[in-house]
Amino acid sequence: MLLDLIRRTRSYRRFDQRFPVGRETLLELVNLARLGASAANLQPLRYLLSYTPERNAAVFPHLAWAAYLKDWPGPAEGERPAAYVIILGDTRLTKNFWCDHGIAAQNILLGATERGLGGCIIGAIKKDELRAALNIPRYYEILLVLALGKPVEQVVLENLGPEGDVRYWRDAAGVHHVPKRSLEQIILE
Repeated sequence: MLLDLIRRTRSYRRFDQRFPVGRETLLELVNLARLGASAANLQPLRYLLSYTPERNAAVFPHLAWAAYLKDWPGPAEGERPAAYVIILGDTRLTKNFWCDHGIAAQNILLGATERGLGGCIIGAIKKDELRAALNIPRYYEILLVLALGKPVEQVVLENLGPEGDVRYWRDAAGVHHVPKRSLEQIILE
C-alpha cells in the first residue's frame, strides 16, 4: 500500500557499506525519476551515478549529513552509502528547475524503499568542491545528492510535542526520532 511505503521512506543516514547497490539498480531507480512529472515537460534533469568505492569516496567529503545532530560528523566508515545519485539541472535547457528535482528524488527514494534499500536527500552540498572532484561541467547545476544503501538504523516517526520542536534526535540506542505535525495542524479550513 502506498501509505505504508511512504511511512517507510525515511531519511536514513547510516548504511551497511558492505551491501552493494549496483549500476542496474541505480538505472531502475533513475527510470522512476524519468517517468515523473516535469515542469513544462522540459525534462532538464540529468543523473550522475556513483556506486564504486573510489567514486563514493570522492563524493562523501562534500556532503553535510544532519544539521540537528551537532556532535555527529556523518556516517563512519562501514556505515557510509553504497551509492549516490547526483541530480543535476541542465542549464542549457532552462535556468529554473522548479520542483522537478524534488519529484525525482522522492520517486527514487520510494523505489529504493520498495527494494529494501533506503536513502537520504542531501541539499547541503559543497557544490564547487563536488564539481571539481567529479569534473562536472559548469552548465550542469548541482541540485541534490541522494545517498543510497541498505539502512542499519531505525527511524521512528513521533507526534510533534506541544512545544513545537521539529528537530529530529537520536536516543541512547541510536534510534532516530523524527517529529511530525498532525494532519489537524497542517489543514486550513
